[in-house]
Amino acid sequence: MKDTLKHQGLRQQLVATIKRKGIKDERVIDAIGKIPRHLFMDSSFLDHAYQDKAFPIGADQTISQPYTVAFQTELMQVKPGDIVLEIGTGSGYQTAVLCLLGAKVFSIERQNELYKKTSKFLPKLGYRAKKLIFGDGYIGLETEAPFDSIIVTAGAPFVPKPLLSQLKIGGRLVIPVGDDVQIMTLFIRKGPKEFEQHEFGEFRFVPLLEDKN
Repeated sequence: MKDTLKHQGLRQQLVATIKRKGIKDERVIDAIGKIPRHLFMDSSFLDHAYQDKAFPIGADQTISQPYTVAFQTELMQVKPGDIVLEIGTGSGYQTAVLCLLGAKVFSIERQNELYKKTSKFLPKLGYRAKKLIFGDGYIGLETEAPFDSIIVTAGAPFVPKPLLSQLKIGGRLVIPVGDDVQIMTLFIRKGPKEFEQHEFGEFRFVPLLEDKN
């Protein structure tokens, strides 16, 4: 679990890359610059940890591209103390970013193997989510709603209605929608039944699957 000067130097290069691609939120940039992404990956991929790419992490899942993590996080506009729901814990890298921003994070993972691994691993690094849950992200987490923001880290063929209903008024849902290629979509809840929708171009994610595995 080492974070060397070399790793830190590579992270600063990664930060320069995401800034060049248009990420502006200083707190998000700072989080990407602090989190040792190489520790979230299989040791055989260590050389790739600070490239701006997605990589496999097991259970047919990937650790998201850092730019994508930063892009989605920036859209969420997280403030310290916000209650945030993450659908798709995966490696826990996105979870760690949200924790560093001061969010109270509830995160759902449907792959039991990943859930067990990340539940043990994240606290060791000092990132403490409010709760990591083994469950079905399509149904959200009614018991902890409403949320200031919800992030979906897998491609959804449609927008799950429970996620929209679990947002606070003024809350933001960031979700990649589509089958093969996804359109990054932001929903802002304006009233009990009113939502404002914004689209931000194409991204590629692993699919969001229903039920647990």
